[in-house]
Amino acid sequence: MSSTVGTARPADGAPAAATPAAQVAAPQTAASRLAAVRAQLAAQHLDGFIVPRADEHLGEYVPPSAERLAWLTGFTGSAGLAAVLPDRAAVFTDGRYVLQLAAQTDPALWERAHITETPPPTWLARHAAPGARIGYDPLLLSEEALGRYIEAGLEMVPTEANPLDAAWTDRPAPPTAPATTQPLEHAGRSAAEKRAEIAALLREAKQDAAVLSDPASIAWLLNIRGADVPFTPFALGFALVHADGATDLFMDPVKLPAETRAWIGNGVGIEPRAALAPALAKLGGQRVRVDPAGSPVWFAQQLRAAGATVVAGPDPCLLPKACKNPVEQQGARAAHARDATALCRFLRWLEEVGPTGQESELSAADKLLTLRAALPLFRGESFPAISGAGEHGAIIHYRVDAASNRAIKPDEVYLIDSGAQFADGTTDVTRTVWTGPGAPPPALRERVTRVLQGHIAIATLVFPQGVAGAHLDAFARRALWQIGLDYDHGTGHGVGSYLSVHEGPVSLSRLARPVPIAAGMILSNEPGYYLPDAYGIRLENLLLVQPATLPDASKPFLRFETLTLAPFDRRLIDVALLAPAERAWLDAYHARVLAEVGPNLDGATAAWLRSACAPLA
Repeated sequence: MSSTVGTARPADGAPAAATPAAQVAAPQTAASRLAAVRAQLAAQHLDGFIVPRADEHLGEYVPPSAERLAWLTGFTGSAGLAAVLPDRAAVFTDGRYVLQLAAQTDPALWERAHITETPPPTWLARHAAPGARIGYDPLLLSEEALGRYIEAGLEMVPTEANPLDAAWTDRPAPPTAPATTQPLEHAGRSAAEKRAEIAALLREAKQDAAVLSDPASIAWLLNIRGADVPFTPFALGFALVHADGATDLFMDPVKLPAETRAWIGNGVGIEPRAALAPALAKLGGQRVRVDPAGSPVWFAQQLRAAGATVVAGPDPCLLPKACKNPVEQQGARAAHARDATALCRFLRWLEEVGPTGQESELSAADKLLTLRAALPLFRGESFPAISGAGEHGAIIHYRVDAASNRAIKPDEVYLIDSGAQFADGTTDVTRTVWTGPGAPPPALRERVTRVLQGHIAIATLVFPQGVAGAHLDAFARRALWQIGLDYDHGTGHGVGSYLSVHEGPVSLSRLARPVPIAAGMILSNEPGYYLPDAYGIRLENLLLVQPATLPDASKPFLRFETLTLAPFDRRLIDVALLAPAERAWLDAYHARVLAEVGPNLDGATAAWLRSACAPLA
């Protein structure tokens, strides 16, 4: 396989120089864009190309300059990939986005596929000509992902310049937002202490250095934040951490004002992005850790060419970052308590306006954002609010816009999944409500209640240390499975501390990596059920993993502390289906919501909350 080792790449997603074929007016249609990319492939002697929904950091949220998949296909979901051949093309996504994929892509141009049912390597192996040269951008694909294409028998060719960048003539400039400081009152530990911890991990593993390509790891390690991507406070860059604690940060200098440089302090060298390849070339003879799943394969290719030994291993910051320290844990509690006041005000407002039919998905999302924006330490949404009425709630990651927006009608299901970024924590909460004024149908109440039973099953679990997320996922599905129902997404994901709302390395999913759950992690608990063209149900709280005190335990056990504080819609609960222990949990949870949130509300909202949190009859 040919390599691009030694070649320089543009800084932080900057557009590559266009080839002569691209010196024309920017494509204006989906068909012309696809044709322009195919012309670029022919110019580079490639028979195909894969287009991940990723930037150089392989993250969920990417800057506009890296939205290649959306530019090419029209699909704007946060997970997906396109494969382009000379005579056919396909776009893939997971169960959260299959309906959105169908709505946003042209079937005359794109075959649409479920990414696990029809993996892209399988599709390419089936449809590419024998001996086809399939191109890939080595900065947009991990080594682990690349391996799946090679195992499928495909000849994979790394490109020096991404063909899409040459065809994308009106590509936005890369972001240059300034990096800011995350003070110790929120971070809890100094950057020097964290660097020493990571250095000790490297020495213990007999490794000389580690590549950090995840901006969340850099943010955590150096106690900095940024605004380079939507909804997540990242300052995009790369870093090398060495076994002596020294760290090299590669970031556009314009993003590092004097205050931030001073905060980063001694022991951290700051270089422009262009210095990254030469720095890797100097690591010949050293053992360097690269995350095979989380880092672009470009790093391993560069290091091997320099004579370094690439050691496959997870990003060394992943686990320490996920296990929140006591200051971060208290910040999460404070952020959720603050967020709860906005949630309760919103739910009261929604109960009043729902039966009128005068509000819409957009106006409801705007109302909640306005309430949150008035809260202390608010920094923005943690993701675009999923505000789905009726059939739109069945689109798991539905994003309302002016074209899709519709009224919230009387007597239907409304799903609102939203979150906030606060300086001391990140929130994510989903509630499913009945708009009224009539009573919800019994079949709907049964399904909501079974989703609630799954939620309670996770919230009340006590489990031995060493258990992974995949072991817990089935508990949330049991009540649905009993009547032949299920949902096509994981039950929970990790959440950062004023960082990403989706944080590894642990998730509650059948597909999760076998990473043990550990004390200090924050995970979501969000079982659901979706009836296409009718409604969606999801009930989500965030949970903090805590040690469990069990007098007879022969080994350490863990439990969950619920952080989110907002009532569930009692109109949608079939009390007769709940076991006594489930009723007791729900009553206790509502009593806690009332006690902790009620005193912070105005009189009318507090009165509404007392009714919403009344014990089950």
